[in-house]
Amino acid sequence: MPLNAFAPAAFVLGLIMGSFSTACVHRWLNGLTLIDPPRSFCPHCNTTLRWWHNVPLVSFVLLRGRCGHCGEGISWRYPALELLSGLWGLALAVVYGPGWPFVVLFVLGGLLLTASFIDLEAFLLPDVITLPGAVLALFASTFLLGPGSGPDAWLANGQTALWGAGLGGGGFWLLRLGYRALRGGEGLGLGDVKLMLLIGALTGPQGLPLTLLLAGITALLAALIHMARTGQGHQAPIPFGPFLSLACMVHLLWGPQIWQWWLHTVR
Repeated sequence: MPLNAFAPAAFVLGLIMGSFSTACVHRWLNGLTLIDPPRSFCPHCNTTLRWWHNVPLVSFVLLRGRCGHCGEGISWRYPALELLSGLWGLALAVVYGPGWPFVVLFVLGGLLLTASFIDLEAFLLPDVITLPGAVLALFASTFLLGPGSGPDAWLANGQTALWGAGLGGGGFWLLRLGYRALRGGEGLGLGDVKLMLLIGALTGPQGLPLTLLLAGITALLAALIHMARTGQGHQAPIPFGPFLSLACMVHLLWGPQIWQWWLHTVR
């Protein structure tokens, strides 16, 4: 499929994935399953939504951000997650084109986005997402991805996926133990450790430094903005999972270009 046709199709596919992800987030946060109730409903009035209420982004605009039945406001989570998923599909299509890398990274990116939005609201990364995602990442990196050429060569493969998962998850587990020993509290959750298994299996050990650097910078900026807006001190809780996920996704898309820019800058 030509890129000028594949990219818009990938964007629409991402919107659809984002719509499904919003349902996953809402149902997990409220202790519901994906099959009961079988259809989407308004969280305020519990009315079953019509099909045109579920069109990604379009429905939110047409309904002016409110439920078509009770008039209550629709959470920002729905259009934000749908748009981010659509942009993820579009970016992958432009960088990788059609093929296994697109399929694998599209699915795993959807898992990262879903887990991130749950973490933002519940300060928890669900095992039902991180652990199967880590297994899928290891399998895909070993049998479906790299070593290739172009952007594919930046992905983990085979042994590098195992090393990346081990160093990422193991390193965060040691950091967690060290923080507990020094400060007597929780600085990193086990969810972050499991998330790093997934991320390390995709980036390999060569991608972990850039991923962690980007995650640290974006988390620090978010913490400063949060403290300035709320007036809370440095103890204000900030979930780290979304920033790890964002950094991983940026690495998968533009890691080589970022490294080249950095090396050129520091010369």
